[in-house]
Amino acid sequence: MNFETFLKSISKIEHIPLPGPDSQFKMSPPYRNELIRQQEKAIKYSKQAGVMALFYPDMEQDTKLILILRKTYRGVHSAQVGFPGGKLEADDPSLEYAALRETFEEVGVPLGTITVLKQMTKLYIPPSNFTVYPFLGITNETPKFLKQDDEVEDLIEVNFNDFVNDEYVTTQMIMTSLNQQVEVPVFKLNGHTVWGATAMMLSEIKDLIKTVL
Repeated sequence: MNFETFLKSISKIEHIPLPGPDSQFKMSPPYRNELIRQQEKAIKYSKQAGVMALFYPDMEQDTKLILILRKTYRGVHSAQVGFPGGKLEADDPSLEYAALRETFEEVGVPLGTITVLKQMTKLYIPPSNFTVYPFLGITNETPKFLKQDDEVEDLIEVNFNDFVNDEYVTTQMIMTSLNQQVEVPVFKLNGHTVWGATAMMLSEIKDLIKTVL
């Protein structure tokens, strides 16, 4: 989709209600409810993070969404696809600011060039005990991405038309943080498998945007 056309459509979302958890749960792993039940007390004391779903024009003025492939490390989100973003730090004035700051740190897009259009529905992530607050943002400029090499393995520039196409949603057997293979719903984007919390947040963003197309 041409970016100018995208901007005209996306401008309508400000007063549209969020699709909410029902939209997120369409991409939920089958064991998620059991994990949440087990960690009911831990949720109250979960860490907080802000992430950014950033849409932008490429050099041909087609609309793209930036995702990142995280480095392989000893952690529950090792080598997974996610949004730029991260933990709320003590000197961050808000979760929105944390999402903007981390987006600059991880992919090099300056804070002042991003317009945040809407805060999406928060999502609790049982394996890491984080509550994540996603924000939908745009930048009118074609970004000059600069990845944070110690945390980001690769940048994934997703074509908007692929993102909203239901043909790119399927299921796949995944090895979970519980060391079990489970069939889960996934997005297949740019040759990458996107599942878990990121897929759940993407599902709500996709459903919201499709209401104005």
